[in-house]
Amino acid sequence: MRAADEDRFREFARDNAVPLRRYGYLLCGDWHLAEDLVQTTLHKLYGAWPRVRGTDRPVSYARQTLTRCWLDERRRPWRRSERNTDAVPEVEDAAADPAVRQQHAGLRAELATALAALAPRQRAVLVLRYFCDLTVAEVARELRCSESTVRSQATRALRTLRGAFPDSLAGSEL
Repeated sequence: MRAADEDRFREFARDNAVPLRRYGYLLCGDWHLAEDLVQTTLHKLYGAWPRVRGTDRPVSYARQTLTRCWLDERRRPWRRSERNTDAVPEVEDAAADPAVRQQHAGLRAELATALAALAPRQRAVLVLRYFCDLTVAEVARELRCSESTVRSQATRALRTLRGAFPDSLAGSEL
């Protein structure tokens, strides 16, 4: 890769790493896995940078790559499996992580839990549609599916979220 391309890639990575990390967290619900997903995404993007830099939507390409990396990770649970031992592993205390506390200041813990309970594709649709503020057509393009699939996945996901908060959403729209 040429030096000018490397400089542009570094600038892109510097400017978009934090938003990609937030997006990854909303998908997976784990800051550490989100960081791993961003690193994998940037690694793949570096290899494709000569093609990507010529497009008008490198951020969209990065989000699409991150989404696919996350879906691949979800499909391969053997990567994350624990080995049985005689000692019980420590229980993760999400409240001890400062990044989690900061994120939950703006995003209620109940909503994060309900979002984590959604199917991966539904969660990806909601995060892209409402957090990243993409149109239905843009979400369909990023997830490589039809617009009707995006609408049906969003409808099902919102119905599930409304079911998780029946009292607090009375008379309001989610």
